[in-house]
Amino acid sequence: MIKRISVVFFVFVILGINGCGAYNFTGGDVGTAKTFQIPQFQNYAGQSVGSTIEPGLDRDFTLALQDAILNQTNLDLVRSNGDLLYEGEIVEYRVSPMSATADQTAAQNRLTIGVNVRFFNNTKEDADFEQRFSFFFDYPANTLLDAIKSTAHEEIFERITQDIFNASLADW
Repeated sequence: MIKRISVVFFVFVILGINGCGAYNFTGGDVGTAKTFQIPQFQNYAGQSVGSTIEPGLDRDFTLALQDAILNQTNLDLVRSNGDLLYEGEIVEYRVSPMSATADQTAAQNRLTIGVNVRFFNNTKEDADFEQRFSFFFDYPANTLLDAIKSTAHEEIFERITQDIFNASLADW
């Protein structure tokens, strides 16, 4: 009797594991892809009206996106011929006043960064897309941007890279 119960339990466990498939806590669905490639994003932000060029932003954003994909998947980063390809450019880097004080001066500023991304999945063609992602960081107008720039970039990059990950690999 105990042997029969053990066999039935074993069968249910095997069927349960087989039915669920591999589960990934990030929700990333890489399919059959093994590698990804992210060439350096170009910084074209200074070419749009009201935007400025921030030196090193292209390098920092590219590294942040590479880290996000590496940390949330088991994919390997390659220099060429990746199963997944992320490419694009930074198209906006803008500081704008958000709210005014009683004497008509800015009380708060907003740094906005916008990125255009083209994603190609060489293992599943219907997953390809081109999309613009952006996010912002608000800070007091009496604070210089240079004083909070690294914090602002980190927060903005975290949000944009997560949005890119969700659009390309999250299977929610």
